[in-house]
Formats: sequence, C-alpha cells, structure tokens
Amino acid sequence: MTSHIKALVQQLNGEASASYDARAELIWLGPDGIPAIIDELPSLGSFGQLTAIEVFEEVADPRCGPALIGLLASENPTVREWAAMALASLEIDGAVEPLRRAYRACLERATRPDWSEPGGIRWALTKLGARTQVTPPLTARLHPTADAGSPGWPTAHFAEIINDLADHGLLILYSQYWRVAGEHTYGISGIGLDWQLDWTAPWEDLVEEARAWSLLEAAEAPSGENVFVSPTWIDCTDLHPWTR
Repeated sequence: MTSHIKALVQQLNGEASASYDARAELIWLGPDGIPAIIDELPSLGSFGQLTAIEVFEEVADPRCGPALIGLLASENPTVREWAAMALASLEIDGAVEPLRRAYRACLERATRPDWSEPGGIRWALTKLGARTQVTPPLTARLHPTADAGSPGWPTAHFAEIINDLADHGLLILYSQYWRVAGEHTYGISGIGLDWQLDWTAPWEDLVEEARAWSLLEAAEAPSGENVFVSPTWIDCTDLHPWTR
C-alpha cells in the first residue's frame, strides 16, 4: 500500500487528468495518505504541490501543518499563497508568526499589496484572528447584513463607501462586482480601469489617489437591485506591518 500511495503522490505532478485521478484517490484514502504526501512534497513541482495542498484541505489532517508552513518559503508565489490560505482554513496551530513573516517577505520583495499572494496572506491572518479588518461605521451600516448571502454592498452606495473608507485613512485596492440571480451569485465586469499606485508615495497620497480612481469606477459601475460590489481595502499597518 505504501508504494502505491507514493506512486499516487508522484502522479500529482502529471498531466491534468492523471493528477486529478490521483488527487481524488488520495482524498478518498484520507489520513492514511497524508504521511506519504508530506514525505514526497519536496520532490513535487509547483503543480503537484498545489494539488497536494488541495488534498490537505479536503482531508483536514493537522499533521500537514508543518509541511504547509514549509511551503511558505516556496519560490512559486501561488504555492506560497495557497499554503497560507490552507493554514488558515485548517486553523493550524502556530501558523500566525510564519504567516506574518511570509507577508513581510512579500513586501520586502516589492510585491504589490493588490496582488494575489499578499491578499491571500492577509485573508489568512484575518481568519486566524491575527489581523483586524478595519471597517468604518457608515460602511458597516450600509452593508445588507439582513441578507446573509449578500456578496457585498449594493452598488447604489458605492460612492458613499469609497468616501467613507478614504475619510478613515483606508486604501481601496480593487473592487469586484456581483450579480445575484435567485440562489446563484456570479461575478460581472466593471469598466476595467487599469490603475496602479506608486507604492513609494506617502500613505495619505495613496489613499487619495485610490479614492479618485475608485470614484471614477463607481460612476460607471453596473447597477440594479441585484448588483453588488465588494471592495478590498487595507490600512496603513498592512503596508508597514513592522509597525504593529
């Protein structure tokens, strides 16, 4: 059985169909397959490691914690991001400090805060209670909390939210639009302004530039009672975590 499991783990590196089959069988094996995945993980390429992370999450065995922490040092940013999010999803003990180091390493590599990897690590830290998402009172009040399935705020309030966030020194990174149709929610496109910030500028300047771009976007945002927007924002300690 052990040699068979090891062969399955190596198969995670293969073509998509073979990798998917191996993934499914390893999930079916459950905890019995976890030690072999941990042992073989360093020998896998990025694709295989990403698929292994999916198995870890599905099986939810805490023994994978150290392996996931080790993947935070991967050369592949997607592997680092997925490992961070899996650590949070599985609520692995001892993950907070490695995640903080991984986030600081992102910024030291000059990874833009609006890119996927730092966003995933911020999400992980927030989920583990090590980061607080600052939400001003007006923005919190405008959220349709009565509808637990709401993916964000009605776009009719978007400009108010933008100004409220900026007035409280919060920087909007980007926004996603959603349409709710019955029990289904799916993403829709906005006007697609390709704006980039000069991250060497003072924080206050960054906040105001993000406000201006976001207001331009809000003016052309999709509208309708079933259309929502979910902006992503950070505060100054996310850009300078060493000040915590």
